[in-house]
Amino acid sequence: MVVMRAALFDLDGTLINTERRSLAMWAMLLDNHGVEHDHVLLRRFMGRRGADVLPDFFPDGDVRALLDEVHSYHDHQGLPDVVPVPGAAELVRRVAAHGSAIGLVTSAGRAWARERLAQVGVADLVQTIVSAEDVVVGKPDPSGYLEAAFRLDVKPGECVAFEDSLAGIAAAQAAGMACVGVATTHRPDELSHADLVISDLSGIDWPLTGIGWSRPRY
Repeated sequence: MVVMRAALFDLDGTLINTERRSLAMWAMLLDNHGVEHDHVLLRRFMGRRGADVLPDFFPDGDVRALLDEVHSYHDHQGLPDVVPVPGAAELVRRVAAHGSAIGLVTSAGRAWARERLAQVGVADLVQTIVSAEDVVVGKPDPSGYLEAAFRLDVKPGECVAFEDSLAGIAAAQAAGMACVGVATTHRPDELSHADLVISDLSGIDWPLTGIGWSRPRY
């Protein structure tokens, strides 16, 4: 029997619906700099740190200045609202009530992550946050997930990750974790390499049932 000692959550698109807003902001940045793009190109940003993606569009650009510019768009009128994913708070509380450890592994900054966890209503239940500032290389590199497991003193193979992006699923699985794909920003068939695919977090029990580990566990 697999022991699920920890649940590790992505933030944007997994606990809170921010991806449409984020993509709109990246599109504004590219438009303002005359960079042609379409939805396929914008999806490169999904689940990844902006610092890792921006050099693809601005090979000689000042990444810090570009990040500051996109952050300045946060209060722009007309951007999609930021709302919790259905069932997010309930699932995190269920994990906590079971006594399992809870971590957040996000490509966003720490301040944004804390604000959004407070918005979901679970800031007091998340024991560690691994944010963009904490890793040298972001998702799909597994280092963020490995760092979260280390901080929580659990083996990677005893963790279940919840992710909405291809990069995030790849990161969790490369760390030796099972991963639940949350189909809020992608079609379910696009997440078929996850161990389990769900539409949102509504009605999800903990510990999970019906999930299999298809890769080596550590």
